[in-house]
Amino acid sequence: MKVKELRKQAELNGRTLKPESLMMSYGFNPEWSENAIKCPIFQTSTFVFNRAEEGKAFFELAYGLRQPAPEEEMGLIYSRLNNPSLEILEDRLTLWDGAEDAAAFASGMAAISTSLLALLKPGDVVLHAEPVYGGTDFFLKNVLPRFGITAEGFSPTLPADELLARAEALGEKLAVLYVETPANPTNHLVDLDACVAAARRAGSAERPCRVVVDNTFLGPVFQHPLKHGADLVIYSATKFLGGHSDLIAGAALGTKALMKEVRAMRTFMGTMCDPNTGWMLMRSLETLKLRMERAAHSAQIIADWLREHPQVTRTYYLGHLDDNPAQQDIYRRQCLSPGSMISFDIRGGEAEAFAFLNKLQLIKLAVSLGGTESLAEHPATMTHSDIEPATQRDMGITSSMVRLSIGVEDPHDLMADLAQAFAGVEIPVEAEAQYDAVI
Repeated sequence: MKVKELRKQAELNGRTLKPESLMMSYGFNPEWSENAIKCPIFQTSTFVFNRAEEGKAFFELAYGLRQPAPEEEMGLIYSRLNNPSLEILEDRLTLWDGAEDAAAFASGMAAISTSLLALLKPGDVVLHAEPVYGGTDFFLKNVLPRFGITAEGFSPTLPADELLARAEALGEKLAVLYVETPANPTNHLVDLDACVAAARRAGSAERPCRVVVDNTFLGPVFQHPLKHGADLVIYSATKFLGGHSDLIAGAALGTKALMKEVRAMRTFMGTMCDPNTGWMLMRSLETLKLRMERAAHSAQIIADWLREHPQVTRTYYLGHLDDNPAQQDIYRRQCLSPGSMISFDIRGGEAEAFAFLNKLQLIKLAVSLGGTESLAEHPATMTHSDIEPATQRDMGITSSMVRLSIGVEDPHDLMADLAQAFAGVEIPVEAEAQYDAVI
């Protein structure tokens, strides 16, 4: 669909429509498919050309053999390059973040790995916040070095002037500044404004340093990194964007120029999303805001309850930053809600965390997050188990930490489940006196 036609769809009676309204129809015309109210699944591998000359023209654009003429768009060729289901999905993905372009991937890790490989070359350095998702950590530290690319970590609480100094010291070797904020699983916030300033200082017009942000934890409803100057925002679309624990997908968003590089790498790596998954994501996007707001509301109630529970020594939640002015300042500037992710330390260690997790009934013991159902897991031995224990501790990941993804169930039902799970955990002997004093 032409850009001009998309603009028309986004406006009504002089009003720019909100993303939650546009998710129902943006990028699709019912006349294209027997007046179907919903976009069909274009489950095809290839597309018919009307004429040989048309096929030639499409391939010239696909492989960058020439620049498109005014108003010319590349037609449909082959579903590894383009597919109507994915193009409509990608149009809708741009709306929440205000991005120029988006690309859908087969998984969150496909989005991360493909995007980074598109932006990096041997000799480059990636400066990244810690912790990040375990799979991302492994890719940065164990896969990229095979291609002559170095990854260096920094604490999310590193002061802006120290981050600037590190970026300046790396100079033009610094090609990507990669952050996940809030961090998984500690919920630490990274200052995006400081990251952008550091990247701009280190880079140049000839060799820019790109700021890449994994925005999975807060999703496109509660945080907009591109509006803070980030170059690329990435999602595990498996999580909130999909939201029903029934698909695996990823997404990357940015300017048309940058996404052209990412799309080219996606074409040759074959990491695109499939049409059926794209259709399922379109279904999920229609309820994204409703689901995220409901889950965030419940998470606030549950997090406040956990903070007062005698068997909880600490909560890691964006609504509990009263004692940390620096983090609170970042939250005010770049977050619209605390979201629905809560981590907490249970009194004791791994044994007590496991006993608690094993007692849960309504909340399911599983990795992933952002689904309609509530999930719980043990980061140190599950999602972040490939990180050395000493490094985990430096990152703030403890053996007693439990991570919760709050879903759309009744929050009081969830608290009843948490309460009975706590009741089934034997308090460590060394903590009994302190526990008795509290209760």
